[in-house]
Amino acid sequence: MSAKPKEAISSNMPRVGAHDDRPSEPARDSLRQFRLAIAAMRPRQWTKNGLVVLALIFAHKLSDVGADERVALAVAAFALASSAVYIMNDWVDRDRDRLHPRKRFRPLASGALRPSVAFVTAVLALLGATGLVVWLGLWLARLSDPFAMWGGSPLLFALTLGGYVAVNVVYSLYLKHQPLWDVFIIALGFVLRAVAGALAIPAPISPWFYLCATFLALLLALGKRRAELVALTDGAANHRSNLGAYTIQLLDQLVTIMATCALISYSFYTFQGESASHALMLTIPFALFGVFRYLFLMYTQGAGERPDELLWRDRQIFVCVALWGIVTLVLLYGLPRV
Repeated sequence: MSAKPKEAISSNMPRVGAHDDRPSEPARDSLRQFRLAIAAMRPRQWTKNGLVVLALIFAHKLSDVGADERVALAVAAFALASSAVYIMNDWVDRDRDRLHPRKRFRPLASGALRPSVAFVTAVLALLGATGLVVWLGLWLARLSDPFAMWGGSPLLFALTLGGYVAVNVVYSLYLKHQPLWDVFIIALGFVLRAVAGALAIPAPISPWFYLCATFLALLLALGKRRAELVALTDGAANHRSNLGAYTIQLLDQLVTIMATCALISYSFYTFQGESASHALMLTIPFALFGVFRYLFLMYTQGAGERPDELLWRDRQIFVCVALWGIVTLVLLYGLPRV
């Protein structure tokens, strides 16, 4: 028999002092839990906090670097606070979410994310949001404050963010199961974001702006409930008890009312808002098409359960919103210079 080559023999023998570069099992598990914790924070839904920026645009403060930085802090604070709320909501609903065709894959519902990790993540998110509120409040305290008669913008911003967390806690524990109350709480979350943007600047914004935000938020919340009802069919009440109280006919009527109110209030805002002008009426067609496209997708394709993702998934809505933003910026910031 011929002996094996020395190279072959030595290659099969463990090298003295060699180390395995692969992470250990505990390290891999920790990394996996970290990734699941980030997923439970739902960073994709942070796009909702874009409402905080709208006040900055319409108040003609976009070129104010200080205001930009304060609004950025406000956006970050709401992102962290909303993530804490999402984790708490997923924890409360984990058993029901297992009955949902999509939500059953969420980190807590699937059992992949340990509850202790989820709890620590939520606490850290709330602490981070609190720190940003304190930072922003100290900054706002040094500025001229148009909200001084109501307690000042630092206090009002803290109350706004605190109110957002509080109403969402009540929503997760009770109101999400109450018909109509649930959609109003969802809408309130959007409106509080819009209010927070004005407080972070600080600058007063036309009531028409808030009214439009309210109607649009109610439209999206009702569309979300309709999509859930259509997707879950007979099992809707098992996933969430309040879905058993809704009917497609009722939700269709409410959606029609809110779509009409949203478009009318936006139209009034374009020429009656404090910082608006008649030129902004040129953006009304974009608002019309955006709402029409949303209704088209909701009624023909059953979309609407995740309205925040429609902005990215539907090319026509994305282009419409982008054009609306460009035209708005030109009219508010470029046209006066011309």
